[in-house]
Amino acid sequence: MEENIIRHDYKIGVNERRKANGHNSFLIFFTGLSGSGKSTIANGLEQKLVKENIRTYTLDGDNVRKGINKDLSFSAEDRSENNRRIGEVANLFVDAGMVVLAAFVAPFEKDRNLIKETVGEQNYVEVFVNTSLEECEKRDVKGLYKKARKGEIKDMTGISSPYEVPLRPNITLTENESVDEAVNKVYELIRPKLQL
Repeated sequence: MEENIIRHDYKIGVNERRKANGHNSFLIFFTGLSGSGKSTIANGLEQKLVKENIRTYTLDGDNVRKGINKDLSFSAEDRSENNRRIGEVANLFVDAGMVVLAAFVAPFEKDRNLIKETVGEQNYVEVFVNTSLEECEKRDVKGLYKKARKGEIKDMTGISSPYEVPLRPNITLTENESVDEAVNKVYELIRPKLQL
């Protein structure tokens, strides 16, 4: 089957799209436990970028699970497939000349590395939102930890399924920082990368 698939090269490529947008394109990948603040920080950063006329798109774990990945469970294999697909979708947006913000638990280092490989290391910024399990459980925004402790959810990252701490994130945020502080730290990190 694969021998029948031939890539078509178009006249407009990523460099032309970046130039038209007036900025570089890349993926900002937020990883951490459920309830760590990934989506909240990504949302705040996207708002800041849009005010500066940066073309963005946010991919969020729950939102993607309701659409393109709704056929996947939370088994280790399906989590890996979930992240593989996210890498491919993010790569399309990077090719479209956009800054992609992705907020996913992504518990396995090998999967995060695959995403980095898919979009290219030069197009990948890893943000580790290092919020303690205790704080995430205290927040329990979605009620998932409570359900996991009762045995109603299996394969819950941090409870019955492992989370592998990133080995070399570009930046680590903690629960001691406000959302604004976290947003500004990531913004200062990526600001030079936005330049063509």
